Amino acid sequence: MKLVDRTRSVLAHGIEVYRGTPHAARLATLRDRLDQPLRVAVAGRVKAGKSTLLNALVGERLAPTDAGECTRIVTWYRDGHTYQVRAQVGREQRQLRFAREDDRLDIDLGGLRAEDVDELVVTWPAQALRAVTLVDTPGIGSLTESAARRTWDLLVPDEEETPADAVVYLMRHLHAGDVEFLRAFHDSEVSRPSPVNAIGVLSRADEIAVGRLDSMASARRVATRLGADPNVRRLVQSVVPVAGLLAETAVTLTEEEVARLRRIADLPVKEAEELLLSADRFVSSKPELGLTELERTALLTRFGVFGVRLASTMLRRGVAEKASELATELTDRSGLGHLQELLRSLFFERRDVLKCRSALLAVAEVTRGWARPGSERLAAEVEEVVASAHPFNELRVLSGLRAGWVRGKDEVLDELERVIGGAGGAAHQRLRLPADADGGQVSAAATTALERWQRRAESPMTSYEMAVAARVAVRSCEGMLADLARSR
Repeated sequence: MKLVDRTRSVLAHGIEVYRGTPHAARLATLRDRLDQPLRVAVAGRVKAGKSTLLNALVGERLAPTDAGECTRIVTWYRDGHTYQVRAQVGREQRQLRFAREDDRLDIDLGGLRAEDVDELVVTWPAQALRAVTLVDTPGIGSLTESAARRTWDLLVPDEEETPADAVVYLMRHLHAGDVEFLRAFHDSEVSRPSPVNAIGVLSRADEIAVGRLDSMASARRVATRLGADPNVRRLVQSVVPVAGLLAETAVTLTEEEVARLRRIADLPVKEAEELLLSADRFVSSKPELGLTELERTALLTRFGVFGVRLASTMLRRGVAEKASELATELTDRSGLGHLQELLRSLFFERRDVLKCRSALLAVAEVTRGWARPGSERLAAEVEEVVASAHPFNELRVLSGLRAGWVRGKDEVLDELERVIGGAGGAAHQRLRLPADADGGQVSAAATTALERWQRRAESPMTSYEMAVAARVAVRSCEGMLADLARSR
């Protein structure tokens, strides 16, 4: 029986055991979530660029990026057949008016204060939202304590489980508040995000080198150092640099904006470089450029100095001609493509495991806190599923690696992390093969890895922790070979 089916069976039993109590409704909600898209929360400190990144991921400018009322409210963005915005005010749901202004979504709270609204739900037909529901959260460390508290209450609730299956956490550097917040995800006894379902984003990455053309290269080096830091590895699976503003603009680029950028690209290189030495210089100098001050300000608002510099340089060099071509290049240079690949390999391909994990840990918490006739047997069912499901064993070992509990040579730990799916669940990712590797190559690599991890698991020189992890790696290799055999 598949993991999802086993989890659904456990939840059905739990609903029956706790029928007539509030816990039955809680477990029914978890059962329904098994059939829904993965829920990914976007969190981080104030001004980290959360809403901008969310817009880039959706491919539309839906989330407000200014300091308005709506940025202080937890907002859900989900796919649907109609365009709709609803506010949850206590137990009441209210339909809100909205408009599209300059391709932005402008929500009218209808006289409600941000403090009155528990959450907003934006339903929007969008391809990107079919596989995932995104949750925009108020900034950690906000001057408005009640706004920051909402993010804590959503992702680190005192009771029950967080409604998020995974978290994308934005940071500009590792602030003490970031560490405190992310450490709260590490309670393995309840259903909260942990390092196996948290990704770190080095946000506004283009600002690290003050908008120079090599800014993203500098940001990648910083992100690599952060990702290798043991303290960070305990908090998130990976750290990826993203220039959020450039990413948002790339996926919503217009031909009109490209035409304006061409005016800069047509300048001699030295003049273009001097023009883009600063934002003030770009807006106020060289009136013969043929762009009004308003048009230049609009370009800076959309691209930033780095984006204008990069896009105009690419047009000058003929890297791209049309808006669609330039958008593709800018998306890639912004780091958005890398983040989307991480989301696919670490979250979306693992969505059933993440959702089942949340559900089963929640059932376990209920059985521990509220004993009823039948709850002891229910707890045993949870334990049996968790102990016997190999994906959960992979997650446990991955967490152990990140926490430093499993020790060994760096190259051994690196291979172990890959084999158990730390870099993605596909066979070629686990075995460090090209994406187009054929069945023979995968089979040979999996067989070699299987033999290597069997020897390590059985060696008397292997520590206990590594031997346990090695047996999980053996099972992962066997699973890859079994999948290959079934596909032939």
